[in-house]
Amino acid sequence: MRRFLPLAALALLAAPAAAQHGGHRHHGATPAPAGAAESRPYAGLQGRAIKSLSEEQVADLLAGRGMGLALAAELNGYPGPAHVLEHAEALGLTPAQRATAEALHARMAEEARILGARIVALEQELDALFAGGAADTGRLAALTAEIGALNGRLREVHLATHIGMREALDATQRAAYARLRGYAAQ
Repeated sequence: MRRFLPLAALALLAAPAAAQHGGHRHHGATPAPAGAAESRPYAGLQGRAIKSLSEEQVADLLAGRGMGLALAAELNGYPGPAHVLEHAEALGLTPAQRATAEALHARMAEEARILGARIVALEQELDALFAGGAADTGRLAALTAEIGALNGRLREVHLATHIGMREALDATQRAAYARLRGYAAQ
């Protein structure tokens, strides 16, 4: 069982990528013209600085943006501090709640930027490994394991921030947040 849990976690993290690959939809890829051969789904991506990441993904990682990493929290009643601050008036935040939201967001953003920069650097290294024709399974295993761990930690940072924000709001504010964000009936 102990060996299964890490594999299950990796499978869950890989599922969106696998689904994306199966449909040959790649973030930042230009749609193929009508009638184009299905065997060319990556055409145009070879010019990317980091082949596995679009410019938008790199920018999101470096800026510490959420990129949907906290949807499990957001859509299940755990508000995010950035959106809480956007709706501060409507939620009737107290000064202490506003300060909590600001602190949670600042801490999350700082840690997410640090992790994102490390992910981008490792993805550059991975790309260079293959571009230079020096790819070997040992270095590959080390890089992908570190990238996977950092991606997991990045998601944890975003999700944990939502837990902290939920704890700072009362039930009435959380219900109002869900309505304001369109998750509940008006």
